[in-house]
Amino acid sequence: MFEMLPFLETKREGGNASPESMREFVKAYNAGELPDYQVAAWLMAVFFNGLSQEELEAFTLALAYSGKTVRFPEGLLPVDKHSTGGVGDKTTLVVVPLAAACGAKVAKLSGRGLGFTGGTVDKLSAIPGMSTELSVKEFVDRVISTGCAVSGHSKDLAPAEGKFYSLRDVTATVPSIPLITSSILSKKIAGGARRFVFDVKFGAGAFMETKERALELAGTLVELSTRLGFDAVAVLTNMEQPLGHWVGNTAEVNEAIEVLDGRGPEDTRDLCVEITGAMLYVSKVSPTIAEGKKTAAQALSKKLGLARFREMIEKQGGRLDENILSGKKSLPLGKDTLEVRAQKPGWVSSCDARLVGETLRLLGGGRLKKSDEVDLSAAVEVLKKTGDHVEAGDVLARIYASDEKILKIAVPKIEKAFSIGEEKTQRPGLVWGIRDARGFHPL
Repeated sequence: MFEMLPFLETKREGGNASPESMREFVKAYNAGELPDYQVAAWLMAVFFNGLSQEELEAFTLALAYSGKTVRFPEGLLPVDKHSTGGVGDKTTLVVVPLAAACGAKVAKLSGRGLGFTGGTVDKLSAIPGMSTELSVKEFVDRVISTGCAVSGHSKDLAPAEGKFYSLRDVTATVPSIPLITSSILSKKIAGGARRFVFDVKFGAGAFMETKERALELAGTLVELSTRLGFDAVAVLTNMEQPLGHWVGNTAEVNEAIEVLDGRGPEDTRDLCVEITGAMLYVSKVSPTIAEGKKTAAQALSKKLGLARFREMIEKQGGRLDENILSGKKSLPLGKDTLEVRAQKPGWVSSCDARLVGETLRLLGGGRLKKSDEVDLSAAVEVLKKTGDHVEAGDVLARIYASDEKILKIAVPKIEKAFSIGEEKTQRPGLVWGIRDARGFHPL
């Protein structure tokens, strides 16, 4: 039986546990041998005292190997891209097939949306017939044959991480950077990827609201990955306002297809090229991120990513009309719509991403808890952003839902998201910089 009290006392006093005791601790909790109240006390001690490098390595690996793991053939080292969550963040739908079309092997494990941020699995569920619950064998086979696959997290992968996260969620310890890092990286390792790109967001619509906290998390993720023998890069990106023009599961699939087809909003295209460039760099396809970006941009202009997207969708059982892939048609959105208009002339000084995300949740397109059902057709179309000039009566946004009553409930929230001033406000830059094993490189 694991002796929890001395282990807990060590961390309470700011001491460090041995790797062996950390492994035994995770094993005991995963087996149901430890009460939640003692583990909760340890989580709070970590929140205040942190984890040493040695502890963080041991804790992360113990979580990663607490259940089944995905194994790829020897020599195949897939890349996985992880976003810390944003509003309108449909980049995974673009970068996974785009990186694969450029020669990388992409093994992407994704989650469902929670709170005001969306989840890739929900978005892909908007595609008729699309399977996002692949078995380990199916996942490996798709990556080998197609070059990429996207699947939801299996409960068998890193099960201890799920137990720890559930307890963090009710003990106010979610913001701990060592615990965030171990949570993210353990699932990636269990999922079989050996190269990582982290999109660490900051701003109103991000989990990390300040640049400083985002940079700290990015540094911890990259440094831990490097110490464990994995190639990793973090891209730090601004989430003060939504990415692209559309927020909502089905709507973001439509917009991702636009980008893959050489259209779509500039900010989304630029970020997808940046992230794909980083994926090609860590995958050893390109010698530098800059060269990777050039390769990605060329592939995007030739619509190679769109062809690989079609193949990936079909291999996972999805069906998309050729007219949708060519932009002649779109996947259907909520039947009821309402426009939100500017009440005065001026310049948009902010378009609050968090409030836009919360609007989508009110429309039924998001969750407060994991068991909530989601209306995949609910959407917010953002027509004006920071730095845009508007006249009184101009449409700022359109909201879509399956019930007209829900639209009216959501209006005050979306109206609050927009601020209009008398002077022009500069649109915020999208990519702040890159954090790699050598340090931070502002762009």
